[in-house]
Amino acid sequence: MKALRPFVIVTALALLAGCSASGDLQDLQAFKNTTLSKPRGRIEPIPVFKPYEFFSYSAAGMRSPFELPVLEGEKIQIRVGEQITPDFDRPKEHLEQYPVSQLKMVGTLERDDGVLWALVRDGDGGVVRVKEGNYMGQNYGKISAVSEYKINLLEIVPDGNKGWIKRPRTIPLDGLAGE
Repeated sequence: MKALRPFVIVTALALLAGCSASGDLQDLQAFKNTTLSKPRGRIEPIPVFKPYEFFSYSAAGMRSPFELPVLEGEKIQIRVGEQITPDFDRPKEHLEQYPVSQLKMVGTLERDDGVLWALVRDGDGGVVRVKEGNYMGQNYGKISAVSEYKINLLEIVPDGNKGWIKRPRTIPLDGLAGE
């Protein structure tokens, strides 16, 4: 430790000698003077933003652009004065806990009684059989028809004016060309 002390003292003295004012500082003084003589910059004022304009969304009853279009023969005519409301007291079926976008028709099954059942894969990977009159999807969708290649569904969705409208949807057989 005693041998290290003289080395530290010599190093500190050398550093202090380098910081003395005996050096030439004219170039630093000239740079400082030219920088201070230049005109100072101007900060632009904060921009004025336009106030928010209210937008009324009026396409609630139209088909989502992310879903398959409804075929021409499946259009539903809504009668004027018809009061449409979902049945809130009805017990929910299994497939009503999943959005329609998570449900896939994977096949059909016809029993001896002639009733055609559709096989639907739910959002958890299970397969459920449904027929005309069953419900599926989160928009109170009632199955209006089942064929070998598709399920026709009639959903009840809000119309944007505190009312309800019926909207047809089609769930095609999974894997058909054109999907």
